[in-house]
Amino acid sequence: MKILIRILPLVLLLSACKDFLDVEPRDSVSDDATIVDEASAQTAVRGMYRELGDDAYYGSLFQTIGYLSGDNIQWTGSQSVIQQFISHNVKADNANVATVWAGIYSTINRANQVIGKVPAVADATFTQDEKNALTGEAYFIRALAYFDLARTWGGVQLVLKATTNINDTKGLKRSTLEQTYAQVLSDLQTAEPLLPETTNRYRATRKTVWALMARFYLYRANWEQAEAYSSKLIADAKYSLIKPYSAFFANNVVATNESIFEISYSANNVNAHRGYWQPPANGGTRQWAPNDAFIALINDRAVGGNRKAAVAITNQGLWYGNFYYRSPATDPAYVLRIAEQYLIRAEARAQQGNLEGALADLDAVRDRAGLTASTAISQGDILLAIENERRLEFAFEPHRWYDLVRTNRAATVLGLTDERRYLMPIPAVELSADKALDPNPGY
Repeated sequence: MKILIRILPLVLLLSACKDFLDVEPRDSVSDDATIVDEASAQTAVRGMYRELGDDAYYGSLFQTIGYLSGDNIQWTGSQSVIQQFISHNVKADNANVATVWAGIYSTINRANQVIGKVPAVADATFTQDEKNALTGEAYFIRALAYFDLARTWGGVQLVLKATTNINDTKGLKRSTLEQTYAQVLSDLQTAEPLLPETTNRYRATRKTVWALMARFYLYRANWEQAEAYSSKLIADAKYSLIKPYSAFFANNVVATNESIFEISYSANNVNAHRGYWQPPANGGTRQWAPNDAFIALINDRAVGGNRKAAVAITNQGLWYGNFYYRSPATDPAYVLRIAEQYLIRAEARAQQGNLEGALADLDAVRDRAGLTASTAISQGDILLAIENERRLEFAFEPHRWYDLVRTNRAATVLGLTDERRYLMPIPAVELSADKALDPNPGY
């Protein structure tokens, strides 16, 4: 099922490194009858999740914006397109940025297809509860996609109906950041009652909505709601901080109690992360690797604890990230974890002056990592301790850059004082294709 917007032709695979060449917008026309019964609806939803886990989105490139732009990772390859993220000098013609943008909008279009067609399907075997659940999943995925667009680019075009042609969205102006975040909240609120209150670590449920709600409210500095929603997950016995830190990803495990929502892969649909992290001796290219500062932190027993299991060293003395290690590359992509909910609640509690509660949540994550209780006392010290804990806990997940931007710490930590660089540029190929699309300031 091919649907959407401006999708960029990618692909040239050389030494496990994808170079994106000849970037031109193209339309991809869908079949108007893609969803006609329960079976085709289920197929469409599976396609939606597959798009979410594609190389352009959570399968690789979107996640790299979150960690390459931070202070944990170094680039060891030759592509200047990647170095731009580390030096915070991303250009509008950066092909990876264009690919991520297109990949997220492609995911949105698949969600829109489900939202627009599933409720009207006439199939006697397709119950209303089943229709509601699939539609709710699509609203959740669309909310996640617009959340990721908002924190990466600011206000964006809000496409709320499935498109079949490149011109369907032409002339649509960007919404404001507030309007974009309002759409995220609206989609989550719509999804919540449609979804069952069950535990499914691969598909969206009401609990998955709550987890993203907690993150959403954290970003919006609504501390009371961030605490309330994260508390729902923390109180659920289906989720727990399993010990040690590596227990949720090592030894080929999947769908542990640590995971709220993860994307699965198979031998026929691999996770592109592995090739970039693993060294040549393990069949990878090690084109991004933990930098010296991060290696010093993660290997410091008093700081990293047992999280040093996320890195390894070659016989030649080269450190590499070992979060993605399976062969074939069936490592899950972790979108929502219970550790994040503890640290969301810790931050929300600290911001509200509940320092004892904040420390309890922070120390729960530290204890799982084999660390002693935090010695932070003041509100400022506790917030900094939470920031530092998040840096290590989510080192190879897309959090660090966004954390520093949302807390106004990018200037202090990264030395990046030009706030215009806190957003990625709108891709040049998109600006060229649609004159109604305004660039971000400074690009």
